[in-house]
Amino acid sequence: MASRKILPATLGAAALALALALPHACAARPAQHHAAKAAPAPAPAAVQPAANAPRLIVAISIDQFSADLFAQYRSHFTGGLARLATGAVFPSGYQSHAATETCPGHSTILTGVHPARSGVIANTWIDQSVGRAKKTVYCAEDETATAADPKDYVASVGHLLVPTLGERIKALWPASRNVAVSGKDRGALMMGGHAIDAVYWWKGAGFTSLDGRTLSAAAVNENKSLAPVLAEGAPELPLPEWCKAKDRAVPLGAFSVGNGHFALAAGDKGSFRSSPRLDRATLDLATELLDEQNLGKDNVPDVLSVSLSATDYVGHAFGTEGAEMCIQLQQLDLALGDFFIALDQRRIDYAVVLTADHGGFDMPERLGEQALPAAHRVSKTLLPEALSAAVAAKTGLAAEGLILSDGASGDVWLRRDLTADDKARALAALKAELLANPEVAAAFTADEIAASPAPTGSPETWPLIARAKASFYRPRSGDLVLMLHRGVVPIPAPGPGFVATHGSPWDYDRRVPMLFWRGGMTGFEQPSPVETVDIAPTLAALIGLPVPAGAFDGRCLDLDAGTGNTCGAAK
Repeated sequence: MASRKILPATLGAAALALALALPHACAARPAQHHAAKAAPAPAPAAVQPAANAPRLIVAISIDQFSADLFAQYRSHFTGGLARLATGAVFPSGYQSHAATETCPGHSTILTGVHPARSGVIANTWIDQSVGRAKKTVYCAEDETATAADPKDYVASVGHLLVPTLGERIKALWPASRNVAVSGKDRGALMMGGHAIDAVYWWKGAGFTSLDGRTLSAAAVNENKSLAPVLAEGAPELPLPEWCKAKDRAVPLGAFSVGNGHFALAAGDKGSFRSSPRLDRATLDLATELLDEQNLGKDNVPDVLSVSLSATDYVGHAFGTEGAEMCIQLQQLDLALGDFFIALDQRRIDYAVVLTADHGGFDMPERLGEQALPAAHRVSKTLLPEALSAAVAAKTGLAAEGLILSDGASGDVWLRRDLTADDKARALAALKAELLANPEVAAAFTADEIAASPAPTGSPETWPLIARAKASFYRPRSGDLVLMLHRGVVPIPAPGPGFVATHGSPWDYDRRVPMLFWRGGMTGFEQPSPVETVDIAPTLAALIGLPVPAGAFDGRCLDLDAGTGNTCGAAK
């Protein structure tokens, strides 16, 4: 697989595909395999932002903030989430694809395309052609580069095949600033893209950036302010009255979860990351970047992407229905409220969109106590070692490394040195083995997915193969996609820090809120399903950014509650 290196503040031609011929921003296109194209000449300088365009777009992703969590806690929000709920509320947004993971989810938000076109099919995939012993490729790495620490990797956005909204704006109006900050590198990079003025994410004990970039004063100051907390620890966070019913321990063998209050021991960097403190730090840095990058202060729109990661870390470590998640969401709401107040104080004309990269599912031990006895952990028979042995027994092929995967669901690869005949036999045997397993809902081969029609219609009605199609990019996708039944959690055994997850094609992982807000707007709520790929065309229309027909998989959402139309003629 060819690698594309990041270009620090320029538009890489092969990577960006910026076809800026000037049709309306809201043209839609079905998901499909789409190769990157060379960047054309810049658009005419005479094109100006819409007269009433906001000067700053603030795009926020809350990692693992499902539509279920938004609905469950909505009545308790008093801060930033309460403010956004007075705007245009789409409670049934969809990350429509099957691979509901952080990297593909973030890649949809500001590109306006499904993973099938962005090329970001999962957090990781297996590429047996890479020239290293480790064949698993991380979505936000340059696998051709060697990090100074052999246990580390070189962060890169090179695997993203399409431009982000910030890049499109910058290509037309070069004075625009494109800035991103996150608790995870993949969150910042997939929302910011290739041409990014400043990008930071949390790593270890502070915020860092791309190789070759020096930390700015804002990042240095934020790291300095956090050092005492990390070194000395901090007391537990307060438990809101409305969280008390959830404050009980659920045993998981040698440990339990459900009643943690985020007390921070001295030097415990891992617990800092899996707590509301990470989101507060991310928003504090975003606030400092407003001033350092002079965002929203000139006559062209800027983009500030903020990916908040703690909800995901909390969900994985403690599940979604304990005191930990309750405290996390209350603290997040308050931190967002302070962030919006800081924006108000700077008198910036800004518009906000908030959504999530995917949803989440609680741990089956607690779900079984709460009216879902069918929820359970996946058996080890679906792990690659067991599948290799089963397929080898049926075909007579060598078992070692025959089946490759990153777990008990999602993309599955066959060993690359098989002959065409042996691969066909192994694939048939693998599919039969999977479909005979009572935990498996579906198994589709790459050929079956490629031959299936592009998804159409409302995303909640898509068949499973259409959800797989939206995640399918043949140069990276597996030889087969494995989907578990609803309620089967793909973690065979819980461990400290990893008791629950996401990644399924089911709506508890696909459905997320989409909230748009701007000062003075009249709010409304639209319960009908929409998609996260609708966000980029909606924002492009709001600022008057011309985008080629077919550039987006999504459609423009009209944010005017009355007879006006923020989408223009393409409503």
